[in-house]
Formats: sequence, C-alpha cells, structure tokens
Amino acid sequence: MKISPLDIQQQQFRVKTFRGLDPDDVDAFLQTVAGEMESLLRENSEMKEQQSRHNRESLDMAEKERELRETLLSAQRVIEEMKANARKEAELIVSEAELKGERIVADAERQLGELKSRIEEIRRQKIQFEMSFKGLLESFGHQLSGDAQS
Repeated sequence: MKISPLDIQQQQFRVKTFRGLDPDDVDAFLQTVAGEMESLLRENSEMKEQQSRHNRESLDMAEKERELRETLLSAQRVIEEMKANARKEAELIVSEAELKGERIVADAERQLGELKSRIEEIRRQKIQFEMSFKGLLESFGHQLSGDAQS
C-alpha cells in the first residue's frame, strides 16, 4: 500500500481511555514523518529527473561517439584511397617517364646510326675523291710529261 504525506497527516488514531497515546505527541510525530516523507519524495523525484537527464546525455554521447567513429573510419578510407590514387599516379608518371626516356634513347641511337652512316658515306666519298684526284693528277702528269717529250 502506498502512503503519501497527506495520508500520514490525515491519519487518525482511536483514543483509548486507559493508557492511550498522547494525541498531541502522535500528531507532532505524524507531522514530522509527513514532512520527512515529502522531502524524500521530492528528492526521489529530483533524482529520477537527474537520472533521466543523465541517461539522455549518455545516449547523446554514445550517438556522438558512434558518429565520430564513423567519421574517422570514413576519413581513413578517404586517406587510403588518396594514397592508392597517389601511388597509381606516381607509377603512371614513372612509367610514362620511362617510356619517354626509352623513346629519347631510341631516337638518339637512330640519329647516331644515321650520323655513322653519313660519316662512312663521307669517308667513302673522300676516298673516291682522293682516288679520282690522284688519277686526274697522274693523267695531267702524263700529259705534261708527254708534251714535254714531244
């Protein structure tokens, strides 16, 4: 059975004529008990409100913590994706540079081959020129010596 402070204040006792309780003492005690009970009920109500507030705050904190964890995980995923993309981009740049370097080397080797061919052609032409020139000189020399004998 629930008893309220009002129930305690309004409680009436039967008075016995012999050896009964002093009604003023009983009333004073009931007033004190009612006051204490009222105070305890108020304190209990305040504690329940405080507990409810703490529970709400705790739920809010748990939700914020969950959101923070999700944000951190998302940030980690983004960072990992950025690292992977940077690696891929770096690999692509390196492979393009290697291809470009190979093309440059191949062009230089081709140009070197062409220059060597030209040098060989010029040497061959020089030898032909020298031989032709010697032949011409000998021919002039024979003509001069033949003119001198006649």
